[in-house]
Amino acid sequence: MILPRRYWGILIIYIAAQLLPGVILGVIYHPKLPPQDVGVLWTIVSLALATVWIFTLLRKDMAELNHRSGLSTGEIVKWSIIGVFLAYGTQIVANLINIYVLGIDQGSQNTQEIIQIIEANMWFILLPIVFAPILEEIIFRKIIFGEIYKRTNFIIAGLLSALIFAALHMDFTFILTYTAMGFAFAYLYVKTKRIIVPIIAHMAMNAFVVIIQLSVDIEDLERQLEDMENALMIFFGG
Repeated sequence: MILPRRYWGILIIYIAAQLLPGVILGVIYHPKLPPQDVGVLWTIVSLALATVWIFTLLRKDMAELNHRSGLSTGEIVKWSIIGVFLAYGTQIVANLINIYVLGIDQGSQNTQEIIQIIEANMWFILLPIVFAPILEEIIFRKIIFGEIYKRTNFIIAGLLSALIFAALHMDFTFILTYTAMGFAFAYLYVKTKRIIVPIIAHMAMNAFVVIIQLSVDIEDLERQLEDMENALMIFFGG
C-alpha cells in the first residue's frame, strides 16, 4: 500500500510516541520518584507532543475534508451521540458472542491493565480518554481504513483496518470485540466524512468504560491528583 509521505511521517511519529517512554525510563533514573510515575509522565508528554505534531501534518487534509463534508456542528453532535450507541451496541453483541458461543467469560486483560495503572496514577486516565481515541482514529480509520477504502470497498477496508486495530491492542481473547468496535468507527467515518465523529464516539466509549471500572471516590481522586502534582514539582524542580 503506497501512502503519502505525510502519512508515513504520522505512522513514524505514532510508533515513536509509543516507544519513547520506555526508552526514556530505561536511561533516566530519578531517585525521588517511583519508576511507574516517571513512565506515566513521559507517556502523557510523548503522546501529547505526538498529537500536536500529527494534527499539524494533517491541517491540509482536515481543511479539505471539512469543506467537502459540509457537516454542521449540530450534525456532528448528533452523529457522535449515535456513534456512542452504535459502538456500545456492537460491543455488547460481540461480548454476547464471546460468552455464549466462544465460552469466554473473563474480562479484557488490556482493559484491566489500564485500570490498574490508572488506580496507581490518575494522570494515566488521559491515555484511554483523550490521546488513544485521537491517535487511534487518525491511524486506523483516517489513514489505514481510508487508504484501503480508496482501493477496495467498505466491507474489505472496514474489516482489514478493524482487525489491525484489534490485533495491536494485544488482547487476542477479545479480538472480536475490538474488531466490531473498529468496524463501527469506520462506518461513522464513512457516513460523516469527518474523523472528529469517531474520535468523539471513541472518547465517550472509553470514558464510560473507565468510569464504570474505576468507581473511585472523590477523596481518593483528589489525593492521587495532589500526589501527582507533588511528583511533577519534584521531577521538574529537581
